[in-house]
Amino acid sequence: MKKLISLASALVFFAATQAQAAADKYTYDTLHTQILFSVNHMGFTYSHGRFNKFDGGFILDEQKPEASSANITIDVNSLDMASAVWNDHVKEKFLEPAKYPTISFKSTGIKRTGDKTATMTGDLTMHGVTKPVTLNVALNKIGLNPMIKSQKDAGFSITGSLKRSDFGMTAFIPMVGDEIALDIQVDGVRQDFNKLNK
Repeated sequence: MKKLISLASALVFFAATQAQAAADKYTYDTLHTQILFSVNHMGFTYSHGRFNKFDGGFILDEQKPEASSANITIDVNSLDMASAVWNDHVKEKFLEPAKYPTISFKSTGIKRTGDKTATMTGDLTMHGVTKPVTLNVALNKIGLNPMIKSQKDAGFSITGSLKRSDFGMTAFIPMVGDEIALDIQVDGVRQDFNKLNK
């Protein structure tokens, strides 16, 4: 009986260890991760911008992607539209960083749509308002970084859109578009990979 109990305990421990090993924690490589957006300007052009400062990461379960999760916090003052005039205008009329210094996203669910694609739902908090959003996720690559062979990376392309009016930013609609297109390029670095593979 004792042997059976010991065997059962070992199996439970092994299963738990395997489950933990399947889910790895990654943090964003801020040099190679880009948070990009675009908005229609009076019907003539699409103006593009990005945010340069952010932190967070994701938990990736390669065996069961639906169990993965992600979060990010963006510094609103890091807005970069390649123009000081544009930066000041967007901050003053739309984002109001003095009142709302950060934008945050926390995933609430992931659904696979293909071998390397999924939709990710989550709560986006921006301009003091929290709303659910759905993003399209495409896996680009998981593997050793060829430049730093002791580092494991995971890369994704994320696209989607949102309406700024849903977050209380209604100035100049429709001259400046309501719909904001998102293009997020994610490069994550697996944590503790160096220690495990020394």
